[in-house]
Amino acid sequence: MRPTPTLPVRDGLAPSYLWLQPGPWPDMLSFLAERFTAVPPPVWRERLLRGEVRNQRGEALRPETPYRSGDCIFYYRQLPQGEARIPVEEKILHIDDHLLVADKPHFLPVIPTGRFVQETLLVRLKKATGLEHLTPIHRLDRETAGVIVFSHHPGSRGKYQSMFQRRAMYKVYEAIAPLRAELALPLVHRSRVEEIPGQFFKMHEAPGEPNSETHISLVEPRGELGLYRLEPVTGRRHQLRVHMASLGIPILNDLFYPEAVPVGVADDLDKPLKLLARSLFFIDPLDGSERHFRSERTL
Repeated sequence: MRPTPTLPVRDGLAPSYLWLQPGPWPDMLSFLAERFTAVPPPVWRERLLRGEVRNQRGEALRPETPYRSGDCIFYYRQLPQGEARIPVEEKILHIDDHLLVADKPHFLPVIPTGRFVQETLLVRLKKATGLEHLTPIHRLDRETAGVIVFSHHPGSRGKYQSMFQRRAMYKVYEAIAPLRAELALPLVHRSRVEEIPGQFFKMHEAPGEPNSETHISLVEPRGELGLYRLEPVTGRRHQLRVHMASLGIPILNDLFYPEAVPVGVADDLDKPLKLLARSLFFIDPLDGSERHFRSERTL
């Protein structure tokens, strides 16, 4: 269960938390400096002295505070070098008492992770709306654009999240990829998608019982390329990208599949991944109404 934060939302960013495990550290500064090596020890010292690290009882921890296994600490994720703004713009498609639906641009991460903290869709939307409890209820890759649903009412969040667990949301994606004359379309592609051992975040098709399914059809040819309609039945990480690459029609501008580019290559904003979460449909679990949301973006 997620503990109750003892630090407030700041600049659109909720505090992160960490349960402390048994370890050799004599004090909080030595632990934080070793646990989060990207942040220099003097920076952690300043944050501790400013009261920006607290335990589950709300007590401000100082550099010399003894390390205490079993405590839960709250802190703000910050990048020492700062963040440049990602020059793309999101749009709110719908908002009501329970949900916010956004049209996400390419290149913008959904939640804070790695080198992205402030420049994420979640933090931008929190700043724009003031909705402190905003939480995404499904995933969308940083490279993918389109429709994504957020909950901002803790009381109803579980009912909406359960729809994804039960596969009760109908999602349609569009993609631009090469044409392959010998590929009979439409088709249903099933396979076992797993993480590649030793390759962070990259997936592949592995032997074994299928755990993923995508319905693929061609909407229209565009020269040597085609506009495809992709309807995922399951929601494995990178499923659509892996399936298209495995069929010999990798999505245009995909930097992961079939071959990943070297780590650290900068984004080319003129070459986004040609994958769009076009639409999403579901029966609202609260009142039984039909909910249909569609992206206003184009590939």
